[in-house]
Amino acid sequence: MDWQKNILSRDEEIRDLLKNTKRIAVIGIKTEAQAFQPAFYVPQYMANAGFEIVPVPVYYPEATEILGCKVYRKLVDVPGEIDLVNIFRRSADVPQHTADILAKKPKAVWMQSGICNDEVARELAQKGIKVVQDLCLMVEHRALR
Repeated sequence: MDWQKNILSRDEEIRDLLKNTKRIAVIGIKTEAQAFQPAFYVPQYMANAGFEIVPVPVYYPEATEILGCKVYRKLVDVPGEIDLVNIFRRSADVPQHTADILAKKPKAVWMQSGICNDEVARELAQKGIKVVQDLCLMVEHRALR
């Protein structure tokens, strides 16, 4: 299998991915108290655009709901299928989520602007998971609607 076809960068690939996405788990989501940070307002925008958001914060142990949705502490604890995992973590912190992502088997993983990890991207792509790196989900959604 040519795993490189699972690394998405062209507009038509990303448009197709978004068209087939309904449920987005957000690793590293922030709470309403951090509403001015992209890790909150990007998922908020996507929720307002009609996507189901599943919060998976890394911090904020007191949070039980974000954006009115139940919080999960690990991706594997999320019931049901996930179309897209949106990652708000530093590039160096992405590998610690790889096993969890592989266990959950989402259709795609999206690393936000400034977040890039080629090793993780390759590993996910080789397992059939589509990967987008270093792009903002909100910006791309607005541009490609």
